[in-house]
Amino acid sequence: MVLLCVLTACSSSEPKEEPETKPVVTVKTAKAEIRDLTVSVSAPATIFAREQANVTSRMTAPIQTLHVQKGSIVRAGQSLATLDHRDLDAQRADAQAQLADAEAALERIRSGTIPADLDQKRGAMQIAEAALNQAKLNAQRREALFKEGAIPQRDLLQAQTDLAQAQTNYDVARRAIDFAQNQTNDRDIRSAQARVDSARARVELASTQLQYTDVRAPFSGIVTEQFVFAGDLADVTKPLFQLMDLSVVNARAQITESDARNVHQGQSCTFASVDDSKKAASGSITVVNQSVDAQRRTLEVWCQIDNPNHTLEGNAFGEVKIVVQRIPNAVVVPGAALEIQQGSKTGSLLIVDDKNIAHRVEVEPGGSGDGMVQILHSVKAGDNIVIEGGYALPDGTQVEIAKEEVKGKE
Repeated sequence: MVLLCVLTACSSSEPKEEPETKPVVTVKTAKAEIRDLTVSVSAPATIFAREQANVTSRMTAPIQTLHVQKGSIVRAGQSLATLDHRDLDAQRADAQAQLADAEAALERIRSGTIPADLDQKRGAMQIAEAALNQAKLNAQRREALFKEGAIPQRDLLQAQTDLAQAQTNYDVARRAIDFAQNQTNDRDIRSAQARVDSARARVELASTQLQYTDVRAPFSGIVTEQFVFAGDLADVTKPLFQLMDLSVVNARAQITESDARNVHQGQSCTFASVDDSKKAASGSITVVNQSVDAQRRTLEVWCQIDNPNHTLEGNAFGEVKIVVQRIPNAVVVPGAALEIQQGSKTGSLLIVDDKNIAHRVEVEPGGSGDGMVQILHSVKAGDNIVIEGGYALPDGTQVEIAKEEVKGKE
């Protein structure tokens, strides 16, 4: 009995093993919703003007006057600067004087005196003409006498021969004077006309160079840079001003290859500056480059935005967001709820049941936008989805939902 009692006492004094308690993990959740989802892609972007130019001088000369300065708004054709042109004024005046002299010389030749050799040929023609008239009268008299029988036929034939000879001499004299006169006049006129044309070309050249001394804006815009001041030497190799037309701008972004497949001309887009991300300017896609950047593996995309009030500044940096799809009645959850499997398009998330047990569910995500992700299956509206504190949490974990529940975006 004593032994039994001792054994009993000893066994009753040993500690009992208690059941292991599972830890409770605190998580934040949000409800899965049904909503129209706008799918977009985004990328960093820089603002470029619709037109931009470095305005240079077309000649080297001192700058006489600047009519604008950095920040000035200018219109197309407006004078920006005037270069010193006193030497060109003198060159044009000299060229105009030479032109006037050449034109006067041409006019004198066209209506001027016949040279001395033409006078000699004219005298010869007058003698030939007088001989021809005398031969005509002589032939007429002898023809009348022959008809009356007063002279023999040989006298008539001699008179007719003399007439033919006189006619030939007159024709030769006439052609000689015509040839000499025409040849002399044409040669002299062509030479004088060439001098006129040369003088006129020098006037036009001087006038054109004078126009270059007035530097004008090639288009309407804003002077964004000023590189010179009055008195500086304008150099054809260096710009005077930088001019931008910011009435319409292009936000140029580099989109990844995978995202660029869904980007097309005409799609809606917005640009938000890093300095004021809450104010987004709307536009549309006008350019999708067809060549991939070999280093960055991206495609350049232009989002064109009307900017009449110049609220967007040239070279501003921000983010472009492009709407690539609109999905009606999509089941969506916050993007933070989804754990994507590396190297796969599928993922998983945790759904908390009414007993606060978290169940890991394999899902296939669809489009995403505004921080929300479409879930194509395994999730329904109203499911309580873990959005914080559930990373790598095993299936079946007991959880406690934080009192401040994070809602999905409205």
